[in-house]
Amino acid sequence: MTNERRVLVHPNRAALAASVAARFITTAVDLLHEQGDLNVVLTGGSVAVEVLEAVNASAARDTIDWEQVAFWWGDERWVPKNHPERNELQARTALLDHIEIPAGNIHPFAASDEGLDLDEAAASYAAELESHSIEGTALPRFDVTFLGVGPDGHVASLFPHQAGIRENAASVIAVRSSPKPPAERLSLTRPALNSSRCIWMVLAGPDKASALGLALAGASRDEVPVAGIKGRRYTNFFVDREAAAEVPENLTASSF
Repeated sequence: MTNERRVLVHPNRAALAASVAARFITTAVDLLHEQGDLNVVLTGGSVAVEVLEAVNASAARDTIDWEQVAFWWGDERWVPKNHPERNELQARTALLDHIEIPAGNIHPFAASDEGLDLDEAAASYAAELESHSIEGTALPRFDVTFLGVGPDGHVASLFPHQAGIRENAASVIAVRSSPKPPAERLSLTRPALNSSRCIWMVLAGPDKASALGLALAGASRDEVPVAGIKGRRYTNFFVDREAAAEVPENLTASSF
């Protein structure tokens, strides 16, 4: 099966968020029609929140049958349940609290105040993933996985030169030495992310240009973790012009 890697450039951050939201709604409707249900992996970060806010604001929001959609997370900060920097809380505020979706369709990582230690929380999420897995795997069928990319090229909580990006056996890891606070986090691993049908990376700003350029130029995944992320069918980089500054023109396309 052919894997396509595409860079779609948008004129600015606002256009980027609106365009990705519109494409997500269309893709969700199409996949639900095709297969009846949908598994979406969410990420953190300000641009990701803006995309979810744009989905929520869209007049087409409820063309999606949200009862057939399940949400997972690519990573989470090890903070209390109601901490403002928790990815789950940001996603709920932006979108999830505004749609008709069964509570059981939302699968957050455990929080630091829920009675588990970090390793237990990683094991618990791996078990939850496996309980919803497709035959022959330890994972659900991830259809669309959203990811941000840090200025250092990290994705989820897989950072350069750390063991997490090299983990090949586990689906979930505990992270204790994140160079970006907080130091403790939970994250899906590279093989878990790469099991996704489609990976959508959403980047904005000049501080992302170097990491994106290096990843597309063939940097090692240990140096630039995003270079090791690739969906089974599609890997799309949705970027604004500033983030695309170091991408060769032959790899880019205008926004749709």
